[in-house]
Amino acid sequence: MTTSLTLDELRGEAAEGRIDTVIVAIVDMQGRLQGKRLSSRYFLEEVAGHGSEGCNYLLAVDVDMNTVDGYAMSSWERGYGDFVMRPDLGTLRRIPWQEGAALVHADIVWEDGSDVAPSPRQILRRQLARLAERGWGAYVGTELEFVVYQDSYEDAWRRAYRDLTPANQYNVDYSLLGGARVEPLLRRIRNGMTGAGMYVESAKGECNLGQHEIAFRFDEALRTCDNHVLYKTGAKEIAAQEGMSITFMAKPNEREGNSCHVHISLRDADGAPVMAGDGPHGLSKIGEHFIAGQQACLRDFTLLYAPNINSYKRYQPGSFAPTAIKWGVDNRTCALRLVGHGPSLRIENRVPGGDVNPYLAVSALVAAGLHGIENELPLEEPFAGNAYATEADTVVRTLRDAAADWERSPLAADAFGKEVVEHYANCARVELDAYDRAVTDWELFRGFERL
Repeated sequence: MTTSLTLDELRGEAAEGRIDTVIVAIVDMQGRLQGKRLSSRYFLEEVAGHGSEGCNYLLAVDVDMNTVDGYAMSSWERGYGDFVMRPDLGTLRRIPWQEGAALVHADIVWEDGSDVAPSPRQILRRQLARLAERGWGAYVGTELEFVVYQDSYEDAWRRAYRDLTPANQYNVDYSLLGGARVEPLLRRIRNGMTGAGMYVESAKGECNLGQHEIAFRFDEALRTCDNHVLYKTGAKEIAAQEGMSITFMAKPNEREGNSCHVHISLRDADGAPVMAGDGPHGLSKIGEHFIAGQQACLRDFTLLYAPNINSYKRYQPGSFAPTAIKWGVDNRTCALRLVGHGPSLRIENRVPGGDVNPYLAVSALVAAGLHGIENELPLEEPFAGNAYATEADTVVRTLRDAAADWERSPLAADAFGKEVVEHYANCARVELDAYDRAVTDWELFRGFERL
C-alpha cells in the first residue's frame, strides 16, 4: 500500500470506506499543525479544488490561543475575518495512527489568492524561490530530540508538571538497554511515520532522563519541514494513545535540553552538490560564502531559531548546545558544524531547539547563505578545540535581545520584508509580556519566606 495519495486514489479509498476523514492542516507561528477534520466526501466535492476558510487569528494568537494586540493582519478592528487554507495536493497522505484518516498540508492565501506573507510555509517558499532563481534547491535534515514520560498529558497537567516519571532513570545516550525500555512506544512512532511516507533512519537514546531521538532521511527543504511538523504532532498523539507523554521543550529541566540540529546543503538542477568543491575542507567557493553568511546573520536571525523564552535556557557551556558563533569541522562545541564529504558535505546549525518552527529556521538558513553568496563574504578559518572556552561572539542569550536584533536588522528586512519582520517581532513581544507578568516557582521558593 502506498502512503501518498492522488485525488483519484482518495476517491477510491473513500468509496470503499477505508478513508472517511481528511485533515486539512496549516502551520502556525509556533510550528504547530492547526486546521480541520473534514469528511472525505466534503473534501473531494468542495475543498480539494477551492480550499477551506479559517479565521485569520490563527496567525495572530499566543501559545494559549488567546487573541492579542499588535498584529496588522488580524485584530478586533479588522473583524477577525477569514483566510483560505488551500490544499497542496502533492502532500496528501495516509495517517496510520488515526483510523480512516488522511492529511494534506495547506498554504494560506487571502480571498484574492495572494499569499499571507507571515505564514511560515509561504516564508519558506519565498526563500526557496530565491534559490531556484539560481538553479539551486536546498536539502535539509532535522534532528529532533524529545523527553518521554510515563505520565499522561492529563496527569502531567494536573500535577503542574512536577514530579513526573521519565521513561529512563539514567543517561541512556546510545544505550541499547535503555532504548529497549521505551522501544514499544518508539517502534509505534517509527512505524507510524513510515506509514505516513517518511524515511525513518534510526532511533537512539540521549543524555537527559527519558530523552530520545528518532532520525529521518534528509529531503527537499519543504518536504522535510512538512514531515517534521507532522512527526512532532504524530509522536505526541501516539504517546497519548499509550497513556504517556512527550515534550519537545527546548529545556524541560536543568539537565540537557532538547535540540533540533538542522543540516542543510545545496544542489543544482542536475542534483550535483553546490557547496562541495576542491577548496579547503572540501568546500567550493559557494560553500565558503554560504557558511560565512550563516555566521554573519546568526545573531540577526536567532529569533527564527529560538522563538521562546525557554529556548535560551539551552545555551550553557559544556552542554552540547552552542555558546560561540564559530564554525568547525566536525566540532560539536561550535554553533556551526561542517559534516560529511563530497556529495554529503553539509553545514549543521546547532542553535535551534526542539521548540523550533522548522519552516522559519530553514528560511533563515537559506537567507543567511544567500547573503553570504551574494556579498562573497570571506570565510574565517575553522575553529579547532573547545569553542566554549573562546572569547568569540556568543549566540544571543535572551529572547528580548534576539527580538531587538531581529526588529532592527537591515538583513532581516531585506531578506524577509517589513511585514514579516514586524509580525514576528510582535510575536516575541507577546511572549515577553506574558513572561514579565508571570510569577514563577523559582521566585516563590526563593522569596516566599526568606525575603
